[in-house]
Amino acid sequence: MYSDVYRSAYVYVQGKKAGVISENEEGYAFYYLPAYLMREDAVAVSLTLPLTIDPYISKVLFPFFDGLIPEGWLLNIVRTHWNIPEKDRFGVLINACKDCIGDVQVVKGEI
Repeated sequence: MYSDVYRSAYVYVQGKKAGVISENEEGYAFYYLPAYLMREDAVAVSLTLPLTIDPYISKVLFPFFDGLIPEGWLLNIVRTHWNIPEKDRFGVLINACKDCIGDVQVVKGEI
């Protein structure tokens, strides 16, 4: 959807591919996939990102997704294991949030 995307990942909700989150030079974008929006059982990723065909755009990582990132000693292990710079929150998100707490997963490729 965005030609200037640096990195992106699929977002799954309750095991269903729901959308795509991406990073570019201006910030971040998140959008729901049209096929997901047509599902009767589609639910929003969060209350702050309700279901819509329009993309969400932000200069900073969306607070909901930032909240999925581990903290403390676990964050240090993730950064060390994947060699992720300290300020690269998106890098942590797409590498460490495939199996996070809750209904949402962020996956660099297909599950």
